[in-house]
Amino acid sequence: MTTDLSTYRYNHTMYRIRDPKASIKFYTEVLGMTLLEEYHKSEAKFSLYFLGYADPGSEGLVRLARQGLLELTHNHGTEDDANFAYNTGNGDIGGYGHIAITVDDLQAACTRFDTLGAKFIKRPEEGRMKHIAFIADPDGYRIEILENPMLK
Repeated sequence: MTTDLSTYRYNHTMYRIRDPKASIKFYTEVLGMTLLEEYHKSEAKFSLYFLGYADPGSEGLVRLARQGLLELTHNHGTEDDANFAYNTGNGDIGGYGHIAITVDDLQAACTRFDTLGAKFIKRPEEGRMKHIAFIADPDGYRIEILENPMLK
């Protein structure tokens, strides 16, 4: 049996989320993603939300044919527990890092994030790395923000 490595593609990253309304609002309104697909399994008490960016090369493709998506997994009932929190992998132990989003203008994006009330972990002017920022989603997952000069 053989498999063709040239057909392999990175499809998505999955985050477990506490409150789908807050998370979907963050990823669509703050980061500009589009909610592409929802899947609800009431009897199993979970829902899946797939988000991504508009990409002319992906128009009309089914989810499994796209690349670079974000899957948000909600286990029903967690949204009602104010003390519930997932381990994002960035605490004392560490392990997981972040996803990264490129923008056309880092300073303008950070100003916009401020206006929208995004939580900053690191602003461009903080620390030695002036070319990046980090914000957190409603569950505390980290998002690195990078300026892509090719987008200017």
